[in-house]
This record gives sequence, C-alpha cells and structure tokens, in this order.
Amino acid sequence: MKVNMKSISGNWHSGFVMDKHTLRSIPVGENQWGHMQFEKERSEVGEALFQLKYRDDFTKVASLAECLVENAYPLFDNIGFVLPMPASKPRQRQPVNEIAKKFAELVEKPYFDNILLKEPINISLKDLNTKDEKLEAIGNSFYINEPITNQGCWNALIIDDLYHTGASMEKACVALKKYVKVKNIYVVALTWRM
Repeated sequence: MKVNMKSISGNWHSGFVMDKHTLRSIPVGENQWGHMQFEKERSEVGEALFQLKYRDDFTKVASLAECLVENAYPLFDNIGFVLPMPASKPRQRQPVNEIAKKFAELVEKPYFDNILLKEPINISLKDLNTKDEKLEAIGNSFYINEPITNQGCWNALIIDDLYHTGASMEKACVALKKYVKVKNIYVVALTWRM
C-alpha cells in the first residue's frame, strides 16, 4: 500500500501518520434532503479505511495492518504491547480494534483492548473545529484499567484511524502515562485530516 508518511509530535515519545485521508473533494450538488454531496478522491490508505469504517468491509483489516507493519513498525524501538485508541462510536465490531489486533498478531506482540478506556462524551468531536474545543469536550474521559499483573515496564503503541488536531491522542497519553507498566508511548494513525 502506497503511503505518504508524516511525523506527528505531542506528549508521546514518537508518532507517525501513514497518509492524508482525502486528496480531493469537489461539491457535486445537493441530495434530495438538501445536503451537499461531494466527489472525493482518497489516498490508498484513506480509501481502504473508508471502506472498512463506512462500508463494513472487514477484508481491509489485513492490508491496513500490513501497511502499519511495513511502514511504521520499523520506526519504533522495542514495542512491548499494542493498544487500540478507544472508539468514539459504539459498533458491533470496532475497526481500529480489529486493525490493532491484526497488527499485534503480525509483529507477535501482546494486544490489549482493556487498558486504555474512554467514557462516552455527549458531543461529536467531528462537530468541533479547534484543538482547544476538542480538549475541553474530551475532558477526563480517558481512564486506565490495570490488567497486567507481571513485573515490568514496557513501551506501548497506540493505533488510531484518523488524526486531526491530536486532542484525543494527547488526552489518551495523559491517562496512559499514569499506568506504571508503561515506559514510552508511541502513536500511529492511518490517515490525517487537514
């Protein structure tokens, strides 16, 4: 899968995003309910993610996980375990969880979907434009469960689908830094939105 990676900085040790989500978006007119429709061209990663999230095409999980293994995994030093970014929207199968689980399987690292958790918030972050608005809306909704019982401290990798302002990722890292089993935090997202 072709990528156009960029580094992202924040309160994590190291982070990367694979590619821009949408390359081009042209208005083509309103639908029958008066909502503007767009003709979109997505990056290869963006299209695969769109098909997974909005068309329930779970055959895309393997190729997206392989993209992360091939392009991001070599950039992180000694990953101890893999975490999905907690979902904002309840679904029968969570796309990010499926990708993170497959990634962990491919690199033979432990996967935990029960360490980094998030309480629901009453507003959609997609409706907010600035990082400050998003940080305020998220508040202290991220929290930690502590399921690891053996001795040690490991580097954690958080996998997310879409990176925009970094507000959610930063709040997730604030919570994760409180867990004594975590040494460094690495983050990777599949696409970014400008």
